[in-house]
Amino acid sequence: MSRAGKSSRGRAGKTARKRLQLPEVLDLTAAAPLAQSFLSHRGAELSVDASRVQRVGTQCLQVLLAAAATWKMDGVRLCLVNPTAEFLESGRLLGIHLDLDMTGREQA
Repeated sequence: MSRAGKSSRGRAGKTARKRLQLPEVLDLTAAAPLAQSFLSHRGAELSVDASRVQRVGTQCLQVLLAAAATWKMDGVRLCLVNPTAEFLESGRLLGIHLDLDMTGREQA
């Protein structure tokens, strides 16, 4: 998820929070486009809307976790909003606790 030379971008790009709507199905075919969507929003505060999600595969959960780690490293807030029960259950079954505020507060 991280690209060399972009970690300082997060500190400079703190503007209005962007919103990323997750699709209904997050399977293997959705993983690469999802990763690209996150990369296109890198450096900006981001709300990830999971209100439509009905199925989640492990590859997309990996992309979400990588995004959370990247945003945290950049010191930019990434939060999960409106997760469906199916979305949360998918993470739970894999032993992953998906926090609504995936990165915590911004670093000073």
